[in-house]
Amino acid sequence: MTVVFGIAAAFSVVAVIVICIFLFVRGIPAMAKVGLFDFLFGVDWRPNNNDVFDQALEGMYGILPMIVGTLCATAGALLVGGTIGYLTAIFLAKFCPKKIKGILSQVVNLLAGIPSVIFGFFGMRVLSPFLGIFTSNGSGSGIFLVSIVLGIMILPTVVSLSKNAIEAVPDAYYEGARALGASHEQAVFKVVVPAGRSGVLASLILGVGRAMGETMAVVMVAGNSPVFPTGLFRSFCTLTATIVKEMGYAEDVHLSSLFAIGCVLLVFVLIVNLILHMVSREKKSNRNGRQGRLVPDWLRGFYAKIDRPLGKFKKGCCYGAAAFSTVALAGIVLFVMINGIPHITWDFLTNNYTYGSGPTIMPALAATGLLIVVSMVIAIPIGIATAIYLHEYTKRGNKLVKVIRSAIEVLSGVPSIVYGLFGMAFFCTFMNLGTSIISGSLTVTIMILPVIVRSTEEALIAVPDSYREGSYALGATKLRTVFKVVLPSALPGILAAVILAIGRVVSESAPLVYTMGASPRPAPSGLSSPGTSLAVLLYYYTGEGLYLDQAYATAAILMIIVLGLNLLSTFLVKKLQRRTTGA
Repeated sequence: MTVVFGIAAAFSVVAVIVICIFLFVRGIPAMAKVGLFDFLFGVDWRPNNNDVFDQALEGMYGILPMIVGTLCATAGALLVGGTIGYLTAIFLAKFCPKKIKGILSQVVNLLAGIPSVIFGFFGMRVLSPFLGIFTSNGSGSGIFLVSIVLGIMILPTVVSLSKNAIEAVPDAYYEGARALGASHEQAVFKVVVPAGRSGVLASLILGVGRAMGETMAVVMVAGNSPVFPTGLFRSFCTLTATIVKEMGYAEDVHLSSLFAIGCVLLVFVLIVNLILHMVSREKKSNRNGRQGRLVPDWLRGFYAKIDRPLGKFKKGCCYGAAAFSTVALAGIVLFVMINGIPHITWDFLTNNYTYGSGPTIMPALAATGLLIVVSMVIAIPIGIATAIYLHEYTKRGNKLVKVIRSAIEVLSGVPSIVYGLFGMAFFCTFMNLGTSIISGSLTVTIMILPVIVRSTEEALIAVPDSYREGSYALGATKLRTVFKVVLPSALPGILAAVILAIGRVVSESAPLVYTMGASPRPAPSGLSSPGTSLAVLLYYYTGEGLYLDQAYATAAILMIIVLGLNLLSTFLVKKLQRRTTGA
């Protein structure tokens, strides 16, 4: 069985290699035809579908405006979500009353489960018209709106990881600062928070990766003009948005150029993961003595006078950030539910779609159900086996383990639209599966694998070593101990991982648009049939602009499903924690 577990663990490495190979094989020809410098630094994007590789180019394929747009959107998201998330994490870790800490933490977790297409829908229907009141062109689309939407999206990542980093700082740091006369605020902001800066920085880097790879929400609120962003309310386009907008009709050089954009995105992801790896290994260094000599006495004295009022101000900012996070979730949920629930009808839920008939959601529910079943049947055994191999059968410092973990980190950071490109190239075309349920299922299987592996491994870590030692003392083998003792004890955590993965499948849209289907169609008759998932159907309804009532209803149903899954996952995790504590 060790070999079986090892093969399952190697799947992640193979997946990363195959994704890279297919993206670069399809993308390099366009880079060679256009010229790498002209492709990366060209300022005009005017593709021509008549362009073929054995003739002179008629179109223009410069992606610099999209690169700049992506970086600006990411920076804006980090400014909004990073700042608010950082302050919210400090509030939850050091200032939040215990009675409401659990509730607010759950609010953050729920915010993480909201599908990106709903964030985009909220931005398009609420924030964009509101911001349009203050603009000369009447449109709120642009960097400012994208920064707000992406900032809210990365909040949960920054909050949860920063909170864990701050809470991991030993209590002796805080107690020592208080013993030296520091106030509560001074001890928190001067000692505890700086001590957890590596974890906070890691959360910000992960937030950057999430913002950089976001697709559907950006498409809905950016305006999507392939030009440099010249103002806060000027239309612009990102790399991911360019792919999803043009993939449906691209051919030859144009199609290869979109794969080349996917290669650029993949390189960005690898850079982000490299930076994260470097940050995680950073050793803390103490430079306080040198810094103290560089600060003039008069400035040090002035700062000492305002230090306590400044601490109070920072505390107030933490309270304000936590309030914003809570209001953001409540606003999005109430907006969707109030506008969506009244339009949920029996016919909308049960009627099958026929060409020329009215909108319905039943085929999308059926397609989403098949998508979940197929992807879970494949991903669950591989994910659990990988987690078992990493935690139960390997030693720390093992080079193979480092390679596998690095591959899992890369898979978790790959933008969803890049998975869509790979799925279309590999499953739909190379394996000749076409646009179908099975193609979409295989694509999202690779996406959700890191979720299952990481959460399952955490559940295995939570099982006390005394359980294993007792089993070995009774003569049980390693394999029997794993299956009879460890896995049953970790079952609630594993179920929580599965539920989180299901929520990820339900929420995804970008990787399914061109692998499974992007428009209403009858209920699928089998795995080889095309189908439209709930999230993709919501994107279609909002994009058409003719079915807004049905879009609200679809968003409400999608929200209910995802939030229900997240609540169930949280319940199972708490059950595991109680069981472990009781032991």
